[in-house]
Amino acid sequence: MREAEIKRETAETKVELTLMLEGSGTVDVCTGVGFLDHMLTLFARHGRFDLRVSCSGDTGVDDHHSTEDVAICLGKAFAKALGDCRGICRYGDCFLPMDEALVLTAADVSGRGMCVCELPLPAQKVGTFDTELVEDFLQAFAANAGITLHVRLITGRNTHHIIEAVFKGLGRVLRQAVKIDPSAAEQIPSTKGVLQ
Repeated sequence: MREAEIKRETAETKVELTLMLEGSGTVDVCTGVGFLDHMLTLFARHGRFDLRVSCSGDTGVDDHHSTEDVAICLGKAFAKALGDCRGICRYGDCFLPMDEALVLTAADVSGRGMCVCELPLPAQKVGTFDTELVEDFLQAFAANAGITLHVRLITGRNTHHIIEAVFKGLGRVLRQAVKIDPSAAEQIPSTKGVLQ
């Protein structure tokens, strides 16, 4: 089984995270940021990943440090669980509708982490959550996972729906990308022989 456990402690947060790629979508998430918990639950359920996250952070300041540090840990967990990426499909893409919203998400488990995000969000807040943190989360996740990630808003009016489409789409895209290809189970999916 491909799985990983990551712990990260700073002056601002303490995060403990476990991830199992061959899961059933079992989720136990408590980050101290309610909207982030909701999005991580959607991500894991749609990706069929087993995910456990515990975070205590300085949310009295704002949600930035907790959101970013959870993303860092999630990215590191993906990188660790994938190892040399032998046998993976490598790529995934998804157009995901959520009511009036439509978001394109595409990923390459390339070993080269970057995020191209074209996600103009109509509202600055969903509840108490600062919506600018969505892009911060995606950037930190992609950089630490070694994944090239593209996220683009096609259409949408409701900010909650748009962000929900992002996280559901991300789960589905990564489910495709990390799946083992039975026809190439012993191969690194790169002509270079490595993914970096």
